[in-house]
Amino acid sequence: MYFCDMNLFDTVSEEIKRAMKAREMVRLEALRGIKKEFLEAKTAKGSNGELTDAKAVQILTKMVKQRQESARIYADNNRGELAANELAEAEVIKEFLPRQLSAGELEEALKGIIARVGATSARDMGKVMGVASKELAGKAPGAEISAAVKRLLQQN
Repeated sequence: MYFCDMNLFDTVSEEIKRAMKAREMVRLEALRGIKKEFLEAKTAKGSNGELTDAKAVQILTKMVKQRQESARIYADNNRGELAANELAEAEVIKEFLPRQLSAGELEEALKGIIARVGATSARDMGKVMGVASKELAGKAPGAEISAAVKRLLQQN
């Protein structure tokens, strides 16, 4: 449900209105949490009052990880209802993230980056990771990118 004609902040604001009208409480709670994080980022010390979509994606990714970790902790402590709520909120947040790359797509993208950078060995991992982190931000977890880069460079 990622809207390209609006920035993410405006999209979330519109979705809050829809969730309120539909009385979708879990969705509404997740959307309000997103908006709160976006507002904090816009007004944080050192920010220029703008929230780029790239920064918004970073915030959303962090929020999903937090919800998943909370759900795991709740599940470990036999609090299934709270865990389910956290996972439901994580699913709402994921709607606003770019589509995640499959393992094959990630590998192809990284092969292209490795070729462009001219990396030939594991010593070039820093150069590759710098470019890959920027180009693939929000499309794959950093740990997966790092592991794939390491594997591909060792094959060379």
